[in-house]
Amino acid sequence: MEEIKVTEKAILIRINKAYSKDMSRFQLYEYTRGRWRVDREKASQAEYAFSIFKGIVKEVYRIEHWYPCGDILSLIIEDNNEYGKEKAQYGKRSEFIGRLAAEPIRTRYVGKSVAHYFKVGAANPVQYVNL
Repeated sequence: MEEIKVTEKAILIRINKAYSKDMSRFQLYEYTRGRWRVDREKASQAEYAFSIFKGIVKEVYRIEHWYPCGDILSLIIEDNNEYGKEKAQYGKRSEFIGRLAAEPIRTRYVGKSVAHYFKVGAANPVQYVNL
């Protein structure tokens, strides 16, 4: 698998536990965008979020904005859809909203390996690049 150097300001997000080859594009986006323990100030500097499965880029999203987890309606995560529900259960987790990156960006990265950005044995599913 071809390894690629990420040149954009990005946050790489491993979704190894949630990923399924049968998931829809929307499900992939939903699982990539939400419920992460990130430094929101640092994450807000990232222009792109990369959805990663076993070191391979599955999709790239242009980040619009980061929010405290639970602020955004989720169609796949039932417990954060109720208005006024206690958000303390999410701790300091965050989620972003965004859209698919422009085609030249997606073409450059999707299907390529970024495994070299994650140290062997590292448990954190989030990696900042160029921030």
